[in-house]
Amino acid sequence: MDQEISRLWQGYQAVRTCSMQLCESLNIDDLNLQAMPETSPLKWHLAHTSWFFETFLLKPYLPAYRTINRHYEYLFNSYYNAVGKQFPRSQRHLLSRPSYDEVCAYRQVIDELMHALLMSAHAGSDVLIQRLILGMNHEQQHQELMLTDLKFNWALNPLHPVFSTSPLPASVVPEPLCFTECEQGLFTVGYTPDDASDPAQFAFDNEGPAHRVWLDACAVANRLITNGEFIEFIEDGGYENPRWWSSDGWASVQAEAWQAPLYWEKHDHAYWHFTLHGFLKVDVNAPVCHVSLYEAQAFASWRGCRLCREAEWEVMAKTQSTQGHFMDLAYTHPYTAQSDDSGPGASGLKHMFGDVWEWTQSAYSPYPGYRPAEGALGEYNGKFMMNQCVLRGGSVATPQGHIRPSYRNFFYPNDRWQFSGLRLAHDS
Repeated sequence: MDQEISRLWQGYQAVRTCSMQLCESLNIDDLNLQAMPETSPLKWHLAHTSWFFETFLLKPYLPAYRTINRHYEYLFNSYYNAVGKQFPRSQRHLLSRPSYDEVCAYRQVIDELMHALLMSAHAGSDVLIQRLILGMNHEQQHQELMLTDLKFNWALNPLHPVFSTSPLPASVVPEPLCFTECEQGLFTVGYTPDDASDPAQFAFDNEGPAHRVWLDACAVANRLITNGEFIEFIEDGGYENPRWWSSDGWASVQAEAWQAPLYWEKHDHAYWHFTLHGFLKVDVNAPVCHVSLYEAQAFASWRGCRLCREAEWEVMAKTQSTQGHFMDLAYTHPYTAQSDDSGPGASGLKHMFGDVWEWTQSAYSPYPGYRPAEGALGEYNGKFMMNQCVLRGGSVATPQGHIRPSYRNFFYPNDRWQFSGLRLAHDS
């Protein structure tokens, strides 16, 4: 096994091990929960990510490959219509069979066959390597979903299950909110590999092509909005005044009876919320999370500001490192940063990476010149570029090393179960 293949195999093993570690402290009943159609049981995530490697690497590239179980193509296909029909997403919790042990056995066989594939004569194929890296990043995306889905599933349990037993770091008063200017000009946004000929360079297809955009002068907040600042919005009647809300946002407030971010409750004049560390009092200094785009926009309007456009966010984010609070099984909730955490870049901004995904006001649409890949993998991102909005920066549920300035996450405007927050901006 040459050096490059050895490195990829080690990376593959690390990713696959991490998925299993997320389940180590859980019981069988936890693994099959699905509290709403948008979430999936953790057992299904474990099986689907294995199905991905089987479908897109083993079947086309491993000589004489034989399907492990013909039913799995139907049970664990998420949305790839070019592959075949899928078991209904909203009913994944009904799949008591295959059992968790059978899913683990499936994963083990896939891993053994993937090792055989990387040892074969096909291992040097650029296309194979690119698919392998895509599969690893795909599984990291599902690791994030495993945490967010588990949290939503557990939040309905009045026993308030605990995933992380480590106490969160002590609360730290954040820096005063201020704004950093972004001068007008022509900027390049989108992913640009350091070496386009290197097949190990990776970005999802929705991050390109790189292209130029004109930005008018604007100003971006130095940090994320905190729980305390969002409480001020609540206490000022923010959820009761349609003045701050878009039409669709106000309709959601009324239809779903929103009064605070998801998982929040008010007891004895204080706010508490469910976290993966248990039911805790809201830390007023920590970044607010589990807000929809509608809530983020309403808060921004109340403060006389707006949200960043995604190009503005990316241009400013490129001025600092991607250091931040990402997935660490000891800490699975955003917490306040020490003054030297994720130190400021040239722009003076802080914490643009990690803690919470930052809503932007930008619609999730293709970049100029975007073309989805041929075949089933073309369905990975392209067909979702409608009616959703972009988030940037990653969160405490995002695996370490999985994020970059060009990374585009996307959700519907009323989605709240992701670790999503906001950063303010305004026109200059």
